[in-house]
Amino acid sequence: MWLTGMEKGEYVMARAAVISAILDNPALVQAEFNTIVSEHNHLLWGRMGIPAGGGALALISLTVVGTMDEINRLTGRLGALPHVSVKAAVSAVEVDAHPVQGREAPL
Repeated sequence: MWLTGMEKGEYVMARAAVISAILDNPALVQAEFNTIVSEHNHLLWGRMGIPAGGGALALISLTVVGTMDEINRLTGRLGALPHVSVKAAVSAVEVDAHPVQGREAPL
């Protein structure tokens, strides 16, 4: 597996982003969604999920810090899932991203 600078523990210039996802009929896709998010856990700084519509929808917000390639890769994989709509808001300012192991928030 290709390792980014953040995964190797190096300092890299990155951006903060909020990825919003709406899962229509989450029972069908939530397991695969969670697997993809877990595979990108080195980017993840926070997660919030809210069930809506009596279980017909799941509203999920992911706060991530990573390179544009990493953010785009995660967003693209999630958006390719059936029954999932994804949008990302990315900071215009680059931050010095610290390794996740120390959890020193760069923001």
